[in-house]
Amino acid sequence: MITVATINLRNRADRWLKRRHLLVAQLVDAAPDLISLQEISMPIGQGRWLRNQINMRLSGGSARRPYRLIQKRKRHPINGYHEGVGVLTKLPVLYHDTLGLGYGGRIALRVNVELPTHRTLDFVAVHLHHVAHDEEARLEQVMKLTGWLNGRRRVPNQVIAGDFNETPDGLAIQHMKQGYRSAYAVAAGHEPLATFPTALQQPLSDWAGCLDYIFISPAIKRVQSAAIFCDKPAEEDDTLYPSDHVGLIAGIDVG
Repeated sequence: MITVATINLRNRADRWLKRRHLLVAQLVDAAPDLISLQEISMPIGQGRWLRNQINMRLSGGSARRPYRLIQKRKRHPINGYHEGVGVLTKLPVLYHDTLGLGYGGRIALRVNVELPTHRTLDFVAVHLHHVAHDEEARLEQVMKLTGWLNGRRRVPNQVIAGDFNETPDGLAIQHMKQGYRSAYAVAAGHEPLATFPTALQQPLSDWAGCLDYIFISPAIKRVQSAAIFCDKPAEEDDTLYPSDHVGLIAGIDVG
């Protein structure tokens, strides 16, 4: 079994300096094998800082570095240059590549890793278009994404994890479920009631919903567990959370 996870970092907004160690502590407690990261702030080196902090805490100062970081900027030269998506992996990386998804330079990042069984797995970090009423834009993005993953370099074991900015009844999620299963829904029988927002966003909006998912390909036969994580506030401040999203984590059998 391996564990896979996703969390939107909310870049450096909403009290990053205060919440960053809370995020690190909860990622260290879970220590998934693969983590999809969205809204990484490139100017402050957020992804590298996160990797280094987690590695330092897990290794106890030894030379061992459990996680490797692969990250890519959005492609839009103005709106997307300062933000990106990434993958933290404990598993050996064989190759990685990206797919442009448009709408502000959004991309999907595919990291092909070697499993303990010596088979391979495509782990994909994605962050879809954010405008709520643009359902057809997100449908276009996932159609492009699934075509890419199942094209020339297709591998049977695939995990697609990230912030889809779409509720379970949306067009993009319904399209994803034609070829993939939601790990959380397999384990729990339903999607989370909400993954956004947390109390980090003040004042709280009247809307909450599930926007984040971990999708698995048919070759992955069993989901052993799935849960929300990175969801605990600071002891001294019940509005301080690791992010404005909670994360998802799943244990999957990959044979």
